[in-house]
Amino acid sequence: MSAALEAMAAAAGPGGAIRDPALLAPYLTDWRGRKTGRADLLLRPASVAAVQAIVRLAAEHRIGLVPQGGNTSLCGASVPEPEGGTVILSLQRLNAIRRIDPADDSLIAEAGVTLQAVHDVATAAGRSFPLSLAAKGSATVGGLVSTNAGGVQVLRWGTMRAQVLGLEAVLPDGAMLDQLSGLRKDNTGYDIKQLLIGAEGTLGIVTAASLRLAPKPETVATAFVALPDAEAALALLGRLRRITGGAVDSFELIPRLGLDLVLRHIPGARDPFAAAHPWYVLVEATSSRANDPLAGTLEEGLGEAIAGGEAVDAVVAASEAQRATLWALREELPEAERRDGAALKHDIAVPVTRMPRFLVEATRRIEADWPGTSVLAFGHLGDGNVHFNVRPPAGVAFADFAAAAADLTPAVNDMVVAAGGSISAEHGIGTLKRGELARLGDPGKLAAMRAIKAALDPLGIMNPGKVL
Repeated sequence: MSAALEAMAAAAGPGGAIRDPALLAPYLTDWRGRKTGRADLLLRPASVAAVQAIVRLAAEHRIGLVPQGGNTSLCGASVPEPEGGTVILSLQRLNAIRRIDPADDSLIAEAGVTLQAVHDVATAAGRSFPLSLAAKGSATVGGLVSTNAGGVQVLRWGTMRAQVLGLEAVLPDGAMLDQLSGLRKDNTGYDIKQLLIGAEGTLGIVTAASLRLAPKPETVATAFVALPDAEAALALLGRLRRITGGAVDSFELIPRLGLDLVLRHIPGARDPFAAAHPWYVLVEATSSRANDPLAGTLEEGLGEAIAGGEAVDAVVAASEAQRATLWALREELPEAERRDGAALKHDIAVPVTRMPRFLVEATRRIEADWPGTSVLAFGHLGDGNVHFNVRPPAGVAFADFAAAAADLTPAVNDMVVAAGGSISAEHGIGTLKRGELARLGDPGKLAAMRAIKAALDPLGIMNPGKVL
């Protein structure tokens, strides 16, 4: 190992360097198992000072750093490139909750704290952190910030960007960005933290974040609703938001194909209805008031929706156990799909009012132009983000399908852009979508992004090869 790498290993502190290939292996492959990179060294510093020292050495010797949190990235951003030559910088040992201030509705968490831990600490303090996703047990604060994570509560609370009050980060020259005060108002020039949110580690290393907390939900109403078609979901969403006074947190769209996969592959899963229906939504509303008649309000709205043809049937959870059972039908869908076989995945967003028509027209075109394929589109309809996944024809291996359908993803992306949408709603760009961003991205925005990258990271050592 070179003297530079030895110095970086020493800077990581006792137990902070891993070289054993067997121990390195889990850090080299992405969550989906579709990308494997190469690195000879993994660093796991336990202090911000150690991160600074590592970054300074990396800049001095022009060694690329690949920051990594829970390694739950879905676009290849959190693993090194196959050609190697970079060092993985894991933030997992920076895992302290530095402060929680219920009166200020905020907490400060280091980059390696998991989302589940943030939820637990907030709940214990009588508050909530209104961002949730299936990987909450392994996804970390640093990764959530760096990818501007979304999840199932964006409809009411916004993405991770809306939850970040301040950041602490190590910049590419080793300097510290210290903006953890959590001010709600600060107009002293450029808001640098916003550049780092969603930058996927290409502009600096997030070491801690000041996060916004919300009132703890005291009343929760959850329902699983059968729909006649996707268009009906839009009308139902508007009705339920009105009748609950904007209390709808989540509105998750699920096609029959998705429910069938869950019923087939997830033990204990049960269909809430006696008959099959084309589409479903999982809707949840919350209130910070105890004994709020929210369930009754939701039932009233669903009854009106059924009478008006916006829904066919509905089940409202009568207990926490029933709520968990209904949520499992949505949260286990990605795992059920994985068990059934790989698919070409697209994390897309279009304006909410255009989504139902987009789903119908895009599905029709893809299944017609690539005979035998089936589209599985599901997700966060309330904020215009769905996962538009295309499954290969029966009996065709995924690798063969992906090779033969190289122009399928560009076709999906072209339709998304034509609808005024985004080819990456919440997963980021990484390496998986880098080429499509270059092809379809706004030229002015791309030029500004390259200028920012060149100004902040002139040596190109921050997560090289990602995004741009």
